[in-house]
Order: sequence, then structure tokens, then C-alpha cells
Amino acid sequence: MPGRPRVRVRCRGLLPLLAGALAGAVVIALFHLAPGPSFRTIHREQSTVDSSGGGDERELAQRPMPSLPPEAARPQPLSTARGPEPHVLPAATETGRWVPGEFTASTEGALAQLVVLWETALHGADPALVERAYRHLAMPGAPDPATTGVHRTVVALRVHAGAPATGPVPDLRAQYRVTHGLVKGSTDRGRYVVVCVLGEMSVTYQAGAARGGLGDCQAMRWAGVGWRVAPGPLPAPAPHAWPGSDACLAAGYREVRRA
Repeated sequence: MPGRPRVRVRCRGLLPLLAGALAGAVVIALFHLAPGPSFRTIHREQSTVDSSGGGDERELAQRPMPSLPPEAARPQPLSTARGPEPHVLPAATETGRWVPGEFTASTEGALAQLVVLWETALHGADPALVERAYRHLAMPGAPDPATTGVHRTVVALRVHAGAPATGPVPDLRAQYRVTHGLVKGSTDRGRYVVVCVLGEMSVTYQAGAARGGLGDCQAMRWAGVGWRVAPGPLPAPAPHAWPGSDACLAAGYREVRRA
């Protein structure tokens, strides 16, 4: 007897992104999947400006970032332009804990801490893991992890996958690898820094796969022995771009090199 017709799966990478209202999130999702539920790809951004007041730190955090069209996050050719000198990230001096820490008291140290935070937290696209990693580094008064674009990304991904809200999901794999960074600025003699990371988010689910660029900005404060997520307002959303593309360079991102 002839077997069941074979379903041909065609994975075209990142599908069109839709504008939304969540702050600073881009969901890298799978759409033409068989078997299994359909995914969508959602790009949601809005300003988090708080008119309640002042200070150099608040102004720096909430200053708008460059705006890019949703299509900038799709896989695309790398730029042929010569970019600026890369950020050279220091190595962690404390590596025994789940999220390595105690990077140097420099803007590159703050950037390195954010890199390892999200690379650790996004493994598996589990909102509970994102919250745990974030709280591991957050100071009292830091923004709630559920308000970050990274957390909203993984929540939306699971919703559109029809997957459980948290915990392992069979056949769902997700990984985030940071390749670029941006130092938005610093205050308080360099002890308060807003840094942004940009990397490739890759997701596989059953028979499909997708990739896209995901950016995030956080305010970091020097805590004497390392960098922590700072108290205060959530920074303005980061621009999302395909790492290494013309849009990536136009937004001000620079390649990161690791010690």
C-alpha cells in the first residue's frame, strides 16, 4: 500500500515581522511547520519614556535608540563596509557560578556581563530561566524581568508554538549568540553604563528552523566587585538587526571579540 503523502517543509528563515506594542522585543519564530503548530514572527517595540523625572541616569537610559525597519532583523548579506574597531571583552574573573561575573570595571566589562547574561538565559527559550538568570544579577529596584524585551520574546514564542509556559519542550531548541555590542553611554564617573548587545537567535522546532537578529539594552551599575543590572527605568528598546549587516553598522553596533 502506498504510504501517507510526504509533507514537504520549506523553511525560509525569518518571516516578515509585524509591528506591535510590547517594549523592545523581537520573536524569532517558525511558520511553515509540519507537523505541529504554526509560529509567527513578531517585532514589538515602543518607547518606555517615563515623564516622572530626572537625573542623568534616567535621561541616558530612556534616550531613544536608532530606529530600524522590522525587515532589518532578517538574515541577509553581511556588510562590505569596514566597521569600527571591535569591542574587546574582558574575561570573567569569577567563573564558578551559573552566570559568570566579576568583569573589569570598564564599559567593556559591563558589556561582557550583559553578553553572558543573555547567552545563558536564552538557552532553551524558557521564560523561567530568563527570570532566574536576570534576578541572579539584578540589584534591588532593577526593572522586573518580565518587562524586558528578551523575556517577552520567549513568552510570545511559546504562546505561538502552543507550548507550555515554562519548562523543557520536546523538539524545541533555542540558542542566542552575541556578536555585536554598543555602549550607549555612562554617568556617575563610569559606574553607571547603558550597554546593548546584538546577536543571532536561532530556533528549531520539530521539522523547522528559523534565525533572526535580536538586540537588547540594559543599564548596568558597578557594584564594587562586578556589574549588576541597575535600579531605575528600563532602557529604551535596542534596534534589532541581522548581525554584521549594513543596518547593524548603521545602528552603531560594533563587533565584539572575547578574551
